[in-house]
Amino acid sequence: MELWTLLSTNLEAQNDLFFAYFMLAVALLAIREMIWKGIALWKAGKRQQITWFIFIFIFNTAWLLPIIYLISNRKNKNLK
Repeated sequence: MELWTLLSTNLEAQNDLFFAYFMLAVALLAIREMIWKGIALWKAGKRQQITWFIFIFIFNTAWLLPIIYLISNRKNKNLK
């Protein structure tokens, strides 16, 4: 009986630690998403590209759509 109590207490501690790390990972991913989305929305608004702005604003694509926008609409500084 004592062994089972010890094992179950250890499992609860491991679950709490896993949950804490999971929540930290989710928070970091959410911050990363907000940064990418903010940059893409800022540039789309500044360039008056309303279609891109609406798509990036409405659809949550886990940072994929903002990065596609930023890559496809970047200005090449080497070309004149």
